[in-house]
Amino acid sequence: MRFSSCLAAGALLVPGAASASSMVIGTGLARMCYEAADTDRATAATLDVCTRALTDEPLMLDDQVATFVNRGIIRTRLNDWNGALADYNQAIKLNPATAEAYLNKGSLVLRQMHDWQQARSLFDAALQHRTSHPEIAYYGRAVSSELAGDYAGAMADYQKASELAPNWEQPKKELARFSVRKRG
Repeated sequence: MRFSSCLAAGALLVPGAASASSMVIGTGLARMCYEAADTDRATAATLDVCTRALTDEPLMLDDQVATFVNRGIIRTRLNDWNGALADYNQAIKLNPATAEAYLNKGSLVLRQMHDWQQARSLFDAALQHRTSHPEIAYYGRAVSSELAGDYAGAMADYQKASELAPNWEQPKKELARFSVRKRG
C-alpha cells in the first residue's frame, strides 16, 4: 500500500501535467484565456475572462473547444475539480478529437480521483488524437500502468516520456527505480 501512495504523490508533481493548453488564434478574451492557461496565471480574474469569452464572444468551434480546455486548466489550478471536469467533458462533447482535453482530464482523474483505469484510457485517447504533449501522456500512462501492477508497461512508457522530453528529469527518476533481471 505504501508503494501506491508514493506513486500517487509522484503523479501530483508532474510538471505541466495539467497545462497542455489549446492555442486560440486572434485577439480578444479567448486569446487572453489561452495566454493565462499557457503561462500558469490562474486567478478568479483569469477564470472570469475565460467565462466571458465563452458567453460574450462569437467564437469559431475550434476556439470555443480550446477555450473550454483552457478554462478547465485554470479551474484545475484553482482546485475546482468538478468545474474542470465539466469543461474538459464539454470540449470532448463539442469535438471528440480534442487531444488536450483528454490529456488534461486524464491528469486530473489520476491526481484527484486516483482512478488509474479511467486515467489510462484518457491518456491513450490523448495519444490516439495526437496530443501536442505526448511526453506527459506517456508519463501519466506509466503511472497508471504502475498502479495497475504492469511494471513492464510502466517502464516502457517512462522510457518513452524520457526520450520525448530529454530535459525532463521526472521520467528519469522513475526509471531509476526499475531494474531488469534475467529469468532463471
